[in-house]
Amino acid sequence: MEDKEYNSGGFMRLVSEESCSSTVTDELCVNNYQTEIFNQLPSSLARRRSLNYHQDRGTTETSHPVEKYPGLAGEARDKATTQPIRSLPVCMQRKREARDLRHLQTDTVGRWESWKRNQSINRKRLGEQVGEAMARLLPWSSILHTIEGRFGVGVKAYFVFLRYLLYLNLLLCLVIGGTILIPTAVYDSNGDRGLLRFEGNDSVLDFFVGSGFLERSPVFYGFYARSSLDLLCLNTPLLFLLGTLTVLILSLVMVVRRTVVGYKHTWLLGNRYNIHMSYKVFCGWDFCIQDPEVADLKRSFIRNELKLYLEEERFQQREARRTLGQWAHLYSLRGLLHFLVLVLLGGAFCLIYYATMASKAERNGDYLILRLLLHYLPPIVITLVNFFLPHVFRHISSFEDYSLTTQVNATLVRSIFLKLASLGIYLFFLLPNSQQECWENQFGKEMYKLSVFDFLACFCNTFFIAYPRKWFVDRYPSSWLARLSGKQHFLIPFNVLDLVYSQTVTWVGLFYCPMLPFIETVKLMAVFYIKKLTVLQFCVPAQRMFRASSSSVLFHFMLLLGLIMAVITLGITLHQFEPSSSCGPFVGSATVFNVTAVCVDSLPGPAQSTLRYLSSEAFVLPLILAQIVVLTSFESRRRANGKAIERLKDMLVMSTSDKHFLLKQHTLSLRRQKKTFKAPTTVSGTREGSSTTMKDPSAGIGEDSHIAQLKDPSA
Repeated sequence: MEDKEYNSGGFMRLVSEESCSSTVTDELCVNNYQTEIFNQLPSSLARRRSLNYHQDRGTTETSHPVEKYPGLAGEARDKATTQPIRSLPVCMQRKREARDLRHLQTDTVGRWESWKRNQSINRKRLGEQVGEAMARLLPWSSILHTIEGRFGVGVKAYFVFLRYLLYLNLLLCLVIGGTILIPTAVYDSNGDRGLLRFEGNDSVLDFFVGSGFLERSPVFYGFYARSSLDLLCLNTPLLFLLGTLTVLILSLVMVVRRTVVGYKHTWLLGNRYNIHMSYKVFCGWDFCIQDPEVADLKRSFIRNELKLYLEEERFQQREARRTLGQWAHLYSLRGLLHFLVLVLLGGAFCLIYYATMASKAERNGDYLILRLLLHYLPPIVITLVNFFLPHVFRHISSFEDYSLTTQVNATLVRSIFLKLASLGIYLFFLLPNSQQECWENQFGKEMYKLSVFDFLACFCNTFFIAYPRKWFVDRYPSSWLARLSGKQHFLIPFNVLDLVYSQTVTWVGLFYCPMLPFIETVKLMAVFYIKKLTVLQFCVPAQRMFRASSSSVLFHFMLLLGLIMAVITLGITLHQFEPSSSCGPFVGSATVFNVTAVCVDSLPGPAQSTLRYLSSEAFVLPLILAQIVVLTSFESRRRANGKAIERLKDMLVMSTSDKHFLLKQHTLSLRRQKKTFKAPTTVSGTREGSSTTMKDPSAGIGEDSHIAQLKDPSA
């Protein structure tokens, strides 16, 4: 009689063949064996060590419920899910268990509670379906999918950012239209004023300069005046100020929210949570794809992801092999290049100053082209500086030996500083000229010219530079000029900076040119199709990819910097300069904010006291205390979520160890079965005349190691 040995909790148990002959005994053997295997799992051993550690110290273990009771994980998912059982991505047995569990929950609670739970589930399903329908209604989804497949996630991030700015400007148009344009059109006391009034001296030049018929239109500040809507707390000046402040506050909330959400996703999906290459290779394909074109796009997308991963791994290995001398040489080179960047920025600012002074000294001549050139001299200089210097910064960053993502971010930071600083210097030299008659219109004209010339630069760059370059390289590929210029790539940092610059100009000129959000909306739609043509027809995919997660956060952070700059500029102009006495809705007011004081004085006493308290320094202390309490609660939630994430990571590691252990046990059991099958053959060979039989050395070694492992659970 051959006995089998099992180890359970340090004791040896002998199980004979007779004791395992019945079905009941077979089930007991299987259950005992499963219990023994479960006790030997690395996760069980780690849990017992943690429990013993807390018992020795006299403390209680506070772990996650899923860690204590792994069987509850599936039940918790089934309780929390709002999906129909038919659409659950599990096997049929799990669907039956989920159905029985839901029936059990319905039976254990009352009818009223069951009805409320069903209604809550139905509302959640309806919300999910509406969200999916709205996601399908997003414009340009197929175009973005095509761009992502051919050029990677980075180029797609640019177009997603452009679409976000388009949505933002559409929202701003609704606010401006509801607070400024519609009340002005409805309550206009001068009925003879039309939206567009043409006179004999108007010309085509007025469309580019902003004078003539455009100056007499709702595009600029001077068109708006006190109308028949002239109540104390409901009048045109108050609505004008309210619309501007609402636009700025709404823009701030949306940009900050997008930046914070992007940073949270970047932090969660950062370097600590990198997806391994094996996942991309074995789990990255979507087997529901049937269209060959979609399959090619998906294949290109996976290839781009693998190229990005390999590029990052290669840079990390090269960085780890650097010596101390190489680091010292690299830091000295980076310091020299930083000094060169500062010199270039100083030269660009001086050039903008001289262009602004030359534009101020403009003389009225008879030459239309010369007058147009003098009008557009500062925008031309700013555009040329912003076009050439970022390319210089890109080549400088290539010598600093950063990773590709860091090179892109460094170029972005330097270029956005150049763009915002050049715009700020231009506005600084423009402000002293604001003492003339109806200076608000002059300031609005400058912002209008910057916006128009930015679009003209984009149009000319595509059809007069990118298209001839593409044609020449394809027609004469072997010429030295074609080899020198090379194939064109879509430079993400520079195109993103153009969007940030354009949106900053819109925010700065919003008060003096209320129609700028409408102009920006039309311009963004045209820019989208121009850039789509540029990417798909004139550009080739880059050889080196970069990760777009951190750069997307940087896009919105730069947009936030542009908004802060616009708010500072508007605050300075509205606070330091009195409203013009010849045009605008604030004629006769010492400051723009006097209209709010008149409205507050007309309110009842309690309302006046409340508003004055909210605007005084006494309200600052409770506001700061409330902010501290809210920030403390969010910090506590962040720490708790961090601990939960660490526990889930440990559970994933232990589940992987359990899989390895079970695979090893399965291999040992297969070897044991092979040995059992070989035993009758060996016995028959002995009866025919063989005196001795040799055992399989590999099987013996495997069985001995298995018995040793069973005796020692820590192994």
